Amino acid sequence: MQDWLTMTACDLGRGIGMGQIDPVELTETYLSAIDDHPHRDRIYARVTHDRARAEAAAAAERAKTGLRRSLLDGVPISWKDLFDTAGIGTEAGSALLKGRIPDADALVLRNATQMGTVCLGKTHMSELAFSGLGLNPITETPPCVNDEAAVPGGSSSGAGASVAWGLAACGIGSDTGGSVRIPSAWNDLVGLKTTAGRLSLEGIVPLCLRFDTVGPLARSVEDATHMLAALEGGTPADLRSATLKGRRFADLQNVAKDDLRTAPGQAYENALAKLSEAGAEIVPLEVPELNDAMGLTSVIYTAEAYGLWRDVIEANPEAMYPEILERFRIGLGYSGPDYVAAWAKLKACRNAWDAATAGFDAVLAPTAPILPPNLERLMNDHDYYVTENLLALRNTRIGNLMGLASLTLPTGTPSCGLMVLSYPNSEEALLRIGAAMESALA
Repeated sequence: MQDWLTMTACDLGRGIGMGQIDPVELTETYLSAIDDHPHRDRIYARVTHDRARAEAAAAAERAKTGLRRSLLDGVPISWKDLFDTAGIGTEAGSALLKGRIPDADALVLRNATQMGTVCLGKTHMSELAFSGLGLNPITETPPCVNDEAAVPGGSSSGAGASVAWGLAACGIGSDTGGSVRIPSAWNDLVGLKTTAGRLSLEGIVPLCLRFDTVGPLARSVEDATHMLAALEGGTPADLRSATLKGRRFADLQNVAKDDLRTAPGQAYENALAKLSEAGAEIVPLEVPELNDAMGLTSVIYTAEAYGLWRDVIEANPEAMYPEILERFRIGLGYSGPDYVAAWAKLKACRNAWDAATAGFDAVLAPTAPILPPNLERLMNDHDYYVTENLLALRNTRIGNLMGLASLTLPTGTPSCGLMVLSYPNSEEALLRIGAAMESALA
């Protein structure tokens, strides 16, 4: 049964379907692993034992009667602590929301539950989802699976840690600037950033509504594919016969390779070599307008985030981690006209991106230009915190600013991911590309 803790979600689902795995025993195995784990309280904010057991029992009954609702029916999943759960605390990693108990599940959680997934509980996250590091002195900072002295990436920090440490078969997070892809990359997982607007934000604590997206942190591309279908109550993409032969990819040169450190850079080049060997054509590409778009980040993100949270924050600012409070308050410096003008410029940059990338199947870049930073140094060195926090999300933010779907894949080098950027609402095609890349990188 301990092998179940490292199996992919889809393999667990197949085992349930063949009668080899009982959903109740599977869930109890995960609950025991969570309860006995030395990092339990650093990874999970709340474990939903009763709910998990009830959902597992229902899944077991469906399996016996041949009425399973999806491949993931009976598979245990973790949820970032910004997805509302009926009768269960949802605090988004912030003392500002301490004691907040929603009356209903978030829509994506309702969908996934209807498809048979089992909710194990709520995982820790960066405060109000406004950091890519995963550092949270207010609640907890989960450990990176490759370096316990380092942060795990955020803001879906506990989501990534829960899967990497064998405490969930898949984790559900959110991605506003890279918050699914960074913890996935730093914990050697597959992470899918969906197109803004594809999945419902109903019942999700917001950060920036025009950028917030929902996505899975998974052990395989197949898992991410089936989890996407569960989140929207749809049909998973067909990954069969996925190939890189005849595919043409852009190797993004500007922005993504600035200040690129040695290990992520070498891992990226090694990954490109494997993709080429598998038949892909890879062409260097620069998109000068991307530099202009990156310069709009501060006004677009902080103005909206502070606008949404101003009243709550200023009613109790001392409850916040000062670094996060300072970042929110940057939004004070921008006016409504500043925000409108920035969005007009961003739309022009998106048009330029679309034109420059139109001849490619996808655009490639290192997921992060840095490795997971040291936790203790982040806490004691402000300049280091600022530098690493900005760099952590620099590459992933490209996908958010350009309005794209995006996937990160493990390269085989610890905590180094390969990012694939695709067109808006192209998740099915992106996942087929990802499946072929996964095979090549393996």
